[in-house]
Amino acid sequence: MNWTESLDQYCERLDASFWAEPLNAVTNAAFLVAAALALRIWLQRAPKDWSALALIGVVTATGIGSFLFHTYANRWSMLADVIPIAIFIHLYLFLALRRFIGAGAVVAGGTTALFLVASPFIGRLAAPLVGSSAGYLPALAAIFVVGALCFRRSRDTALGLVATGALFTLSLTFRTLDGPVCGALPFGTHFLWHVCNAGVLFLLMWLYMRACGNTYCSTGTPRASL
Repeated sequence: MNWTESLDQYCERLDASFWAEPLNAVTNAAFLVAAALALRIWLQRAPKDWSALALIGVVTATGIGSFLFHTYANRWSMLADVIPIAIFIHLYLFLALRRFIGAGAVVAGGTTALFLVASPFIGRLAAPLVGSSAGYLPALAAIFVVGALCFRRSRDTALGLVATGALFTLSLTFRTLDGPVCGALPFGTHFLWHVCNAGVLFLLMWLYMRACGNTYCSTGTPRASL
């Protein structure tokens, strides 16, 4: 496999040059802003919540990896893009089951493993409808399912997850429309996926730290809110 083979997957890219996707590249700063804002909350309110710090680190890597992919646009940079995203999805699911629902490590780990195995099959089934965005539909469903499961435990967290899921739906819409609207919008809509998705990741991190408060949570028991 040629790891430096050029890839052209988005409407904005017209050639193989580094800055062929200026909007898609620059808007990755939104992920870094989201990570910085979350880090500020972590430092002020939850400095011993190491799992939250891990999420912040993964979001930072997401912004950097996505920037690399939308500039170099080749196979190795694609891995730099997709690996942090996959890590965040599965790590967050495990941690959310623990903190929001109070699931034990075995149950949370088993559920996350099942999610990992089932997600590619769900993505392939949905691909004819939403194209490459299909791979994110399991993550969208997980947000709503976890929100529903934790409603009786914490209504605020549940409503926050539902609102985050709604924003993620909008984000996925922009990602899906990038190709179909390319004729009318030469720069596409993928950059709006970056902006909205940065908001989604920030909200998920904020909700996670909010459920813990000022002290470290090793279980799913919510503490004082931020």
